[in-house]
Amino acid sequence: MSNQFRVEQDRDVMLLLDSGRLMASPLGDRTRLDVAVDAAVAVALVADVVGDRAGVLAFDRQVRRQLAPRRAGGRAVVRALLDLEPRAEEPDYELAFRSVEGAKRSLVLIFSDLLEETAARPLADAVPVLARRHAVTIATVRDPDLDDVLATEPAGAHGVAAQAVALDVLAARSRVSHMLRRTGAQVVEAQADRFSAACVGAYLRAKSRGRA
Repeated sequence: MSNQFRVEQDRDVMLLLDSGRLMASPLGDRTRLDVAVDAAVAVALVADVVGDRAGVLAFDRQVRRQLAPRRAGGRAVVRALLDLEPRAEEPDYELAFRSVEGAKRSLVLIFSDLLEETAARPLADAVPVLARRHAVTIATVRDPDLDDVLATEPAGAHGVAAQAVALDVLAARSRVSHMLRRTGAQVVEAQADRFSAACVGAYLRAKSRGRA
C-alpha cells in the first residue's frame, strides 16, 4: 500500500527558463537569469526531497538546454544550467511550449520577466497551449530600483518625475500579471533575495492542491 501511494503522489515538474534579452537585466551584481537559475535549482532540489521528477528547458529564440523530468533530477538540473548565459534575442515561447505541451501532466514553472507589456504579449498568447494540459506558474523578479524610488521622499521635480515613471512601470507589470492570470496561469513575483523561496512555495502549494 505504501508503494502504491508513492506512485500516485509522484509528479513531474518542468522548469522553463527564458534566457532572452530581458533576462540580462542587472540585479545588483547578478542578472535576472542568475536569480532565475538559482530559483529553478532550488525547486528541483526540493522536488528530489518530496519524490517528484524535475526537468528543465532553457530557451531564447532556440532551445538552449533540455532535460526531461527524472527522479532525483536536481543535480542534473544544476549541471544543465551551470553556464547558461542570457542572449540579446527575443524568446520564442511558442517553440519552447511546443517542446513540452504533449508531455505527462506537470507543473510547468516559467521563469521570465514581465517588465514590458509588448514583450509579454507573446507569452500570454502562448500560455493557453500549456494550460490546457498542465498547471502553469509564471515567476518573475521584482525590480528593487522601482521599490527604492517609491520608498524615497521625492526631492524636487526630478524625484516626483522618477516616482511617476516607477508607478507607470509597476502599473504595466500589474496589467501583464492580470493578462497572464486570465490565461489560466498563476503568477509569482518576489524580490531577488526571496525569489527562490517564493518559487519553492508556489510549487509546494500547487502540489498540495493536486495541481502538480
